[in-house]
Amino acid sequence: MVLAVGMLIPVGYVVATVLELGWDALAPLIFRPRVGELLVNTVLLLVLGVPTTIVLGVGGAWLVERTDLPGRRYFSVLLVAPLAIPAFVSSYGWASAIPSIQGLWGGLLVATLAYYPLVYLPALATMRGLDPALEESARSLGLGSWAVFGRVILPQLRLAILGGGLIVALHLLAEYGAFAFIRFDTFTTAIVVAYQSTFAGSSAAALGVVLATLCLVLLVIEAGARGRHRYARVGSGSPQPPELTKLGRAKPIALAALVVLGVAATIVPLVSVVRWLGASDAGVFAEMPAALLQTLLLAGGGAIGAVVVAFPVAWLSGRYPGRLSKWLEGPYYVASSLPAIIVALALVTVTLRLVPGLYQTPATVIAAYVIVFLPRALVSLRAGIAQVPESLEEAARSLGSSPIVARSRVTVPLLVPAIAAGGALVALGAANELTATLLLAPTGTRTLATQFWSAASSIDYPGAAPYALLLILLSIPAVALMFTQTRGRAR
Repeated sequence: MVLAVGMLIPVGYVVATVLELGWDALAPLIFRPRVGELLVNTVLLLVLGVPTTIVLGVGGAWLVERTDLPGRRYFSVLLVAPLAIPAFVSSYGWASAIPSIQGLWGGLLVATLAYYPLVYLPALATMRGLDPALEESARSLGLGSWAVFGRVILPQLRLAILGGGLIVALHLLAEYGAFAFIRFDTFTTAIVVAYQSTFAGSSAAALGVVLATLCLVLLVIEAGARGRHRYARVGSGSPQPPELTKLGRAKPIALAALVVLGVAATIVPLVSVVRWLGASDAGVFAEMPAALLQTLLLAGGGAIGAVVVAFPVAWLSGRYPGRLSKWLEGPYYVASSLPAIIVALALVTVTLRLVPGLYQTPATVIAAYVIVFLPRALVSLRAGIAQVPESLEEAARSLGSSPIVARSRVTVPLLVPAIAAGGALVALGAANELTATLLLAPTGTRTLATQFWSAASSIDYPGAAPYALLLILLSIPAVALMFTQTRGRAR
């Protein structure tokens, strides 16, 4: 409960600002044409973007794991590669390749290409852990390949789809850099502009209220759809590998679709970065080691902090699902759905008023990373805990082990993949964070993301390219770790 209250600091900041304004001053700021335009843009982005990422993620996982697609091993790696390219770098690549790209369709293109791996990875991990015997039984009862997928495989992907879809939706609500690059207005970009012009102005606070409401609606939908189903099983299931679906005439279409997806999500941004890298000034490289070190330290601190903070609520949600766990889990998502600039300004206000010694220190930056990226760790831990059978822990206790010993020796080792994946996801996000780092970091702090943004927003594409490349290279080990952990679910 203490952690949940701490996560609500940014929400409290927005609410306090709204209370100071009052409804008479707030209503005209909410019910105006500009807010309606932003609401249409944001809702369309969610309605079109989230299902698209789910189709791409689940469809890609099924093709590489359950079909006779040629080169499945290579495509399984290619499909996760976009996760190593920050969304604003992908937007930078597309904007420099096609300067006319902008608006809703440009935003959808960049966002879906950048975020579909957040659904693909958990879907692939879950699919590799399914018992092939269930599919064999369905086929023996006369079901075809598509019926097996729809009636046996897809229902068991519920947690992966809902969790991944929720993360994608929260990213779409909070994304700034990728949409600012292609001049697509959402609530987040409008809030950033409003705060930059009026600092803690009433207009930005009003927009923050609408954005927080949208997040609350998403949380209610996800919690209701998730239910209280259990997905754990004891044993490795059938020793036989799953039967692969024959694609037949659809094989060339599937191959072409995956190639196009890989080129659009990975090759286009990389080619743009390499092209501008050739025109970079040698002086840019001299500042990169310091930026790299500061990025590693801050991102690592954020990853550790997020895992520690997420674990208690993930345990309650996985082991004791119910109304209390949902109420404690909600603040984590509500706070992280707010744009990073609101989180940063809330922490600025709190530190200046209550603990001035923490203002503009690494601790405040790490706290912002924990709040913003906590769902990445929480979803991963929750899914991991849900698939660890309680019977294993009970067996250890029946042999004389205390509850703490049983959990530390039986449950925790089985959660290492989920902990590593959640920490890696948080570190990825923290390394790429822009607005909170700019506002909260001590004077003189320069991360790879802020240095990239400083150059790219000034249309200095050659100066931004080295930092973009280093961000991608830095992300590769974390993405490789997450991809490797999916093999831990295999039989």
